[in-house]
Amino acid sequence: MIEQVSKENLPEVLPLVRAYQEFYKVQSVCDKRNFEFFSKFCGSSEHGSQFLFRKEQEVAGFATVYFTFTSTITSKIAILNDLYTLPKFRGNGVGRQLIDHCREFARVNGAARLQWVTAPDNVAAQKLYDSMGTSKSTWHFYTYST
Repeated sequence: MIEQVSKENLPEVLPLVRAYQEFYKVQSVCDKRNFEFFSKFCGSSEHGSQFLFRKEQEVAGFATVYFTFTSTITSKIAILNDLYTLPKFRGNGVGRQLIDHCREFARVNGAARLQWVTAPDNVAAQKLYDSMGTSKSTWHFYTYST
């Protein structure tokens, strides 16, 4: 079952946020900073929203969608910035259902598309994404720390 993350259930999601950050080898995971940051996405806001997937009373996964704009198609777009499923729940459709939910959330909120990136070595995630009729970009993703 998919729920919107709220102030009440955010504490249940935060351990998965930490696990997600550790999966991507974030050097300085901070639970307090995570709470403050993800509180901004409780409920729907103009910035986006966060969703959790609950299976048998346990939070099995989460996804976070941010809204932004792109000048190439002069439209609002949704970024699926975070998608994580606990290892014991992988392969059971949790990620797929969260992506589908986020896609519909983006559509209802006027976004022209839902887009995301993943690490080149995250083969398991790519297998899911490739099975969903998505298109894979050939663009390179750059970052610049400030």
